[in-house]
Amino acid sequence: MTLKDQITEDMKTAMRAKDAERLGTIRLLLSAIKQKEVDERVVVDDTQVLTLIEKMLKQRKDSITAFELAKRDDLVAKEKSEVLVLQAYMPAQMSEQEVTAVLDSCIAEVAASTGNKVTPAEMGKVMALLKPKLAGKADMSRVSQMLKAKLAS
Repeated sequence: MTLKDQITEDMKTAMRAKDAERLGTIRLLLSAIKQKEVDERVVVDDTQVLTLIEKMLKQRKDSITAFELAKRDDLVAKEKSEVLVLQAYMPAQMSEQEVTAVLDSCIAEVAASTGNKVTPAEMGKVMALLKPKLAGKADMSRVSQMLKAKLAS
């Protein structure tokens, strides 16, 4: 069963259970998936669905920060409940040691292909290798920071 199919089944379950909050969040996710399929004239795969979920999670986290500054506790609670629903579809997050191991292997791979030490200017090449390996399994902004630190040293 694909991730999209699982989300659709979860929507049906939420409808039967009359869980309005969960249902609303799942419908938002399915709407984003459908929008991507219509815009790009493709059928999304699990990787693309995970990318959409990551984007939605980032939006929710940014909103939580803004609502906390505005002291809007009602909206903070709503956004946090949406984050919990969306995170249920994400794969287990990798530990920092696992991310570092993948990072080191990608740096070595780029160094082997260029024939010299990887410089910060070549960070894009390493990130291109990292993205498919870590998609949904690690916070890519954190991975980017780790990579910058490694390449700077």
